[in-house]
Amino acid sequence: MKLEDLGYDAALERYRKSQNLDAFGVGRVISEHKERYVVKTPEGEYEGEMVGNLRFTAQSRSDFPAVGDWVAISEYDDHKVLIHSVFPRRTVIERQAVGRQGEKQIIATNIDYAFIVQAVDRDFNLNRIERYLTICNASNVKPIIVLNKIDLISGSELSALASKVQERVKHVQVIPISNEHRTGLEKLKACIEKGKTYCLLGSSGVGKSTLFNNLSGKPLMKTNTVSSSNHKGRHVTSHRELLALEEGGILIDNPGMREVGIADAKDGLEKTFSAIFEWSQGCKFKDCTHTTEVGCAVLKAVEDGQVDRSSYENFLKMEREKEHFESTVAEKRKKEKALGKMVKHYKKVNYKNR
Repeated sequence: MKLEDLGYDAALERYRKSQNLDAFGVGRVISEHKERYVVKTPEGEYEGEMVGNLRFTAQSRSDFPAVGDWVAISEYDDHKVLIHSVFPRRTVIERQAVGRQGEKQIIATNIDYAFIVQAVDRDFNLNRIERYLTICNASNVKPIIVLNKIDLISGSELSALASKVQERVKHVQVIPISNEHRTGLEKLKACIEKGKTYCLLGSSGVGKSTLFNNLSGKPLMKTNTVSSSNHKGRHVTSHRELLALEEGGILIDNPGMREVGIADAKDGLEKTFSAIFEWSQGCKFKDCTHTTEVGCAVLKAVEDGQVDRSSYENFLKMEREKEHFESTVAEKRKKEKALGKMVKHYKKVNYKNR
C-alpha cells in the first residue's frame, strides 16, 4: 500500500514541505474515540495521541484531529505514534453539536462523496434527506442518495418512492439497493473512484454498517438484526471508521445520527433549496423572510404548487436553525471580548497599584 491509496496527493506533499514537516511521517486518521486515535500509514495502523502543544494551542474542539485528517506523526513506541500537526482540510462535513449551543461537531474531513443512506421502510424521511444534502452542499461534498432495504417493498412502491425523491431533490443521483439480496451494489461500487473518499451518512438502523461490509467484501463492522418490536434496525456503530478498499477508494462509516442540526450553512441551503432561492429573486423586498410579506414570490410559488410545501417548511426550519446558531456564536464572541477587556483592565490597574 502507498499513501496515494489512502488519498494522499501532490497538494498535501507541497504543504508538508512548506511547513518543514519532512522529518515527520505522514498518516491518515481512520478512527477516533474520546481523543484516542488510530492512524493508518503504508506500514500499518498505529495508536495515536496528540502532543501537548497541539492540544494547548487548539482554539476549539474542531482543531483536534478527526477521522479523515492527514497528520504529521512520529513513532515513540511499538505501534504508537505522536500526532504533531493536522494538515489543512479540503472539506469538512459538520453539524451543530448536540447539546452544545453555538458549537460544531465534525463528522468527517477530506471527503469527496457522501452516500446518504435511507431505508425505504418506516424510517424513510425526505426532510432528513434534505438536511444531509445541506451539510454536504455546505462543504462542497458531492451527495449520492442510497435507498436501502428495497426488498421490503414492491417494485411499484419503489418506483413511486424514487420518483417522489427525484421530484423534490433534483440533480442528485439516486441508487436503490438491498443489502440482503445484494441488489444494486454493483451500480454503487461503480461510483467509487480510486483515491477518492466516500462517507456513509444516515440514521441508526438504515443499514450503513452492513453496506460498509458489503462494499469492503469483509465483515469488518458489527451489524445487528431488525428489532421485532418496532421493526427498526438497532444502532451498532459507536465511532467513525475509515477503510481503504482493495479496488481503490476510501470508505468512512459513521454512527447513526438522531439529530442533524444546521450550523452556518448558508451556501448549503442555497444549493439544496435552489428553487426557493431562484423564486426569491422576484420578491418585492430584498430582506424578505418568505413567511408573511406582501409581494413574496416564494409564498406565491408555494400556493401555486411550483414549490413543494413540505420542502418549503423544511427550508424555513433549517433557516431558523442557521440564524439561531449564528446569533449564538455572535453572542459568545461578544462575551469573550468583554471578558478579555475586563481581564486586561484588571491587569492594568493591578500593575499601577504595585
